[in-house]
Amino acid sequence: MRHGRAGSRKHWDGPDIERPLSNKGMRQADGLVDILARYPVDRILSSPYVRCMQTVEPLAEKLSVEVAERPELAEGASVEDVLRLLREAAGSTVVWCTHGDIVPAALDAVAELDGVKLPGNPEYPKGSTWELEQDDTGRVTKATYLPAPDVD
Repeated sequence: MRHGRAGSRKHWDGPDIERPLSNKGMRQADGLVDILARYPVDRILSSPYVRCMQTVEPLAEKLSVEVAERPELAEGASVEDVLRLLREAAGSTVVWCTHGDIVPAALDAVAELDGVKLPGNPEYPKGSTWELEQDDTGRVTKATYLPAPDVD
């Protein structure tokens, strides 16, 4: 998933890694519980950025699953690191929380490498999710877009 709505970079004085979710982002995080709690989640992985951790915290609490911070999901991470992490997830149900640069790069890579068909104009808004199905080798066989929770 892409993290929920966060406060403006322009109006944040601290380090970007510490920029939190906005009120809307917190509502999106709560709404994601309804969407994702139906899956048999084994693990939750998150970028170490506060806004990502805050996005998955309600789900982790609901499922009693620890959140593991992973630098491979941070802004600016390499696609190769993200793909390695994805391949390692084969055979399990893992929720990831990452950023707006990582989601499209990872999806473009699996579309090219694994032949997955993406919609003509894929979307990546804050709080949205992509469900990726994999075979036993870690190859992605299907990608389904799940819109962000409607919290307005």
